[in-house]
Amino acid sequence: MPAGWQQHARSNVLWRTRIRQFANLFGVGAFALVGAAGFSQAMDFLPQFSGTSVDALKVVWLAAIAGAIMFAVATALMMVRSRRRLEGTIAQLRQARASAVARIDRLENILETEDSLMLVWEGAERIPAVAGHLPDSLNFPEGINQLLEYEAWLETKSAEALRAYLDHLRTHGEPFRLTLSTTNGVYLEATGRTAGGAAVLRLRDLTGDRQASARLSEQNEKLQNQLEGIRSLLDALPGPAWQRDEAGKLVWVNTAYLDAVEASTLADVLSKGAELLDAKGRMKLSTMRETNGVYSAPMPVVAAGERCVYQITDVLSDKSSAGLAQDISELERVQNELRRTLDFHTRTLDELQTAVAIYGADRRLKFHNAAYRTLWELDPSLLESSPEEGAVLDAMRAARKLPEQADYRSWRAKHLESYQSLEAREFWWHLPDGRTLRVIANPHPQGGVTYIYENVTERLDLESRYNSLIRVQGETLDHLSEAVAVFGSNGRLRLWNPAFADIWRFTEAELQNEPHVSGLVEKCKHLLPDSTVLKELAGGITGLSDSRTNLTGRMERIDGMIINYVTVPLPDGGTLLTFVNVTDSVNVERALVEKNEALEEADQLKNTFIQHVSYELRSPLTTIIGFAQLLSDQKFGDLSTKQTEYMQYILSSSSSLLAIINDILDLATVDAGIMELNISDVDVAETVSEAIVGLQDRLTESNISLNTNLPENVGTIRADERRLRQVLYNLLSNAVRYSEAGGQVDVRCVRDANSIKFTVEDHGVGIPEELLEQVFSRFVGRGAAGSRHGVGLGLAIVKSFVELHGGTVDISSKEGEGTTVTCTFPLEPRVLDLQAAE
Repeated sequence: MPAGWQQHARSNVLWRTRIRQFANLFGVGAFALVGAAGFSQAMDFLPQFSGTSVDALKVVWLAAIAGAIMFAVATALMMVRSRRRLEGTIAQLRQARASAVARIDRLENILETEDSLMLVWEGAERIPAVAGHLPDSLNFPEGINQLLEYEAWLETKSAEALRAYLDHLRTHGEPFRLTLSTTNGVYLEATGRTAGGAAVLRLRDLTGDRQASARLSEQNEKLQNQLEGIRSLLDALPGPAWQRDEAGKLVWVNTAYLDAVEASTLADVLSKGAELLDAKGRMKLSTMRETNGVYSAPMPVVAAGERCVYQITDVLSDKSSAGLAQDISELERVQNELRRTLDFHTRTLDELQTAVAIYGADRRLKFHNAAYRTLWELDPSLLESSPEEGAVLDAMRAARKLPEQADYRSWRAKHLESYQSLEAREFWWHLPDGRTLRVIANPHPQGGVTYIYENVTERLDLESRYNSLIRVQGETLDHLSEAVAVFGSNGRLRLWNPAFADIWRFTEAELQNEPHVSGLVEKCKHLLPDSTVLKELAGGITGLSDSRTNLTGRMERIDGMIINYVTVPLPDGGTLLTFVNVTDSVNVERALVEKNEALEEADQLKNTFIQHVSYELRSPLTTIIGFAQLLSDQKFGDLSTKQTEYMQYILSSSSSLLAIINDILDLATVDAGIMELNISDVDVAETVSEAIVGLQDRLTESNISLNTNLPENVGTIRADERRLRQVLYNLLSNAVRYSEAGGQVDVRCVRDANSIKFTVEDHGVGIPEELLEQVFSRFVGRGAAGSRHGVGLGLAIVKSFVELHGGTVDISSKEGEGTTVTCTFPLEPRVLDLQAAE
């Protein structure tokens, strides 16, 4: 025991002995004082008896003296006896003290032989008596005050426990035993009990096996506490948890497991072997573990009568296994919904014309749409390998698809700063191929960047062209002769040109500050005899958008000016109003109308005259032809050679004149709109042959060869056979007339899916370019060297009959090389009303 602790113990024993001696002496003195006080009080009572006799007083006084003497003698005897007893007691006490000291020394020696320390509290003493010792190697506090500061040499948990147990021991007398751990890692056994009204604490060093046992006990307690904590935690989890022994039998389950298998207690589960997973699930769990014994995968499970999807995590160790199931049904549903949403967004982004690329927090490409692949035309294998953005930029630069940079590395590093940016960044890339891109880098809160590449080449071009167009339109509008004004939806003037101010005699100051249409109407209504038109225009401008319509009309002012006006509702709710001064044109139009009416009357008179003349000439001409044929017949007599020659001239001229009259009558019928076609199936080859037969004499006479090129499958056509033959005859007749002697005429026919084309080509003198547009006009003929001038009705009839069938006529000619005429007939005629068309 340390010297300080031994001196404190001896001083405590000495003080107890002195206190006992002082108590004995105090008792004897108190007894003597009481006797003397009694005698003194008796003497004080004597004067009170002064009324009695002297003898009586003497007797009393003598009795009192005798009593006092007897009391004194008795007291002396008692003191002598007490002193003797006291001396005996003192001797006994000295002997007992010596024995006690010897015993204490023996006990101290015994305590000194054992590594233990005892602290004794008597009553409510704060400082205990100390006995025994602990090894110096433990670095124990040397003083009692330091020893009582438990937190200084014990771990916090042990110090708190020791204080609590000591307080309970001293107040309630409950013994205890616990193991303490010092700050040096040493274990002590603390035993507390009561002895004779004193509280005794014994501290003993646990060495060797006992130290190891204490350590194991503490570790076991910690493990038990940890196990209880883990099981409490697992019990609080919403998902089932379980533990199995090395044989695979359940040894513990949590509350959620009980609910899932619909069991009430752990004992029910263990006795019945209620399994959460079915046999197939347990087989899958045992066969699909990883090499470290862990199985983790989603699995469908029926829990509490409902089908759920659980994330099963089961860990297998050497002696046991444990598992945990987490309900991920909602997570699975959300993930499926998220996948569907991502697929939808992917399809949507793929449909966009704007290129989109998404890079993750690791700067690798996570997504790109079809427009991105089309824009950059990079190697698909590169894009599918989730490359870093730096590698993508390098590939773009190698393909010369990035803006030209003097310092590419600095530009690249500055571009990649978007990953540290908090706000979206915008770049403008002018690519070497002339395209301009607007690049938006939008950082993601969880890391990564989404890039949007907007090709603005066309937009910039359109903006430039739009601005140029606006300037051109402004200049054009200012120089228009028409008056133009644009009114907004509120009826105020937004735009006007100088012609508008001139035509209505407004000053520039009156048109500034966007005047209302009603104010303008008031200022110019004096120019019109009736302001109804102006009010109608104002109503059209300020009316509701769904009731606004185009207004057109003409107004005549009191000054003789004639103005045409047009209002056009604009999409933005405004109205465009135009005024055109048509005074001169109206006057000219009126003069032309009068002249045109006169010409139409003259033309009508001409047509009427020709019709009457044609009918009047046809009758006598028919008589002449009939009698000429009778005279040329030998049945009625012979004619001389000259008479026969003259008769042939009469018949030839009469026939030509009859053909002309017939053509005039046909044209008159067409003009009158009463021409009717006799539609039937017409054999094309046969009709061409019949038209050629009618010209055979003229071909022989002029020594002209006629070549026909008709396909074998030319077939038939729906048309008027007589009019078709007449068209072909007129075309061939014209070709023969304007061909040179010994020349050649070609006839071709081509059939396609919807029409048949007839082409007649001659190699004669051709038609001058200035006359080419007049060849289809009536009574326009041309002569050729060595040929007779026609009346100019053949091509007019051709054009009329072809168009009557719904076809077209084309002509091409080069002077000195010949003329080609092509007539196109539809397979099914679309009968045209020529009079209505004209």
